[in-house]
Amino acid sequence: MKTMLLAIGGNSLIRAGETGTIAEQRANAQRTAAQIVGLIRAGYRIVLTHGNGPQVGAALLRSERGASQVPGHPLDVCGASTQGEIGYLLQQSLETELQLADLRVPVATVVTQSVVSPDDPSMTHPTKPIGPFYSHADAEERKRLFGWEIVEDAARGYRRVVPSPEPIDIIELEVIRSLVDQGVLVIACGGGGIPVVRRNGRLEGVEAVIDKDRASAWLASRLGVDLFVISTDTDCVYLDYKKPTQRSLERLAAAELEEYAQAGHFPPGNMGPKIESVLRFLRQGGKEAIITSCENLCQAVVGLSEVGSSGTHIFPDHDRAGIERLADPKNKDLENKVLEFPVGGH
Repeated sequence: MKTMLLAIGGNSLIRAGETGTIAEQRANAQRTAAQIVGLIRAGYRIVLTHGNGPQVGAALLRSERGASQVPGHPLDVCGASTQGEIGYLLQQSLETELQLADLRVPVATVVTQSVVSPDDPSMTHPTKPIGPFYSHADAEERKRLFGWEIVEDAARGYRRVVPSPEPIDIIELEVIRSLVDQGVLVIACGGGGIPVVRRNGRLEGVEAVIDKDRASAWLASRLGVDLFVISTDTDCVYLDYKKPTQRSLERLAAAELEEYAQAGHFPPGNMGPKIESVLRFLRQGGKEAIITSCENLCQAVVGLSEVGSSGTHIFPDHDRAGIERLADPKNKDLENKVLEFPVGGH
């Protein structure tokens, strides 16, 4: 059985235009779970990671607003809380979809700690967006009231940014590996994991948010998975995104993608970390990475050999066969066929 690490973005739980209510997140989690069950039917053993940007921002805002009534929570504790919250929603949705599909796959959420260096340069240069989008006026008001660092995020509005240090270890790695070996669908590294540092033989949480794609790539490499998939809010990777010259990337080698990255096509606060993460995975021995939307997960993954292809597929530089396989016109003739298994059809 092949193994896959699937990193789902915040849009898998809170979509554009939504306020992030639990009812909205539960409905979105159910749709995501249906796609994941389709991948399990296709023969994949899955490790699931997820973002928590909107949720951790909201948790921190609630903590700051309620500080006059109850003790506030630091950012690392807010991260831990959202791991449990999101893990619960995903776990329950997956168990429901697995039962409907008559699949007996146990699901478990592992609250994960990611070790970072206290000397990481990002600790003094915040770059990671968290929380909701604001208008320019609202963002400036929050900057004045709370001392936030604010940036514009991909032309969608303004968001708070916090430090985003590099993960250098995952405390629960061997626990996750053991569960995967036993056939458990593991939900781990939520929001990149709770950022901790080692000081005098002890672990201490720090005020930061780890990029979930970087942590996911680290975990995927250490677990030696066959496939690393990042689910985001676009069906594939684009050059000149949202410009008249926009064009999609369907299949390419790591070196070609790196050239585009160096040319500045992928903003650091949006697609940049995803590109960087898949390149790291492939440089460290990974066989294939895919970037696509949640709605296209099954088509992108199973479509490689079954029904044509979608999403952006990236291969190691030496794997010309993988790139040529996707380029084969015979695969394109299959694009209108349906998957052999139902996805979210109940």
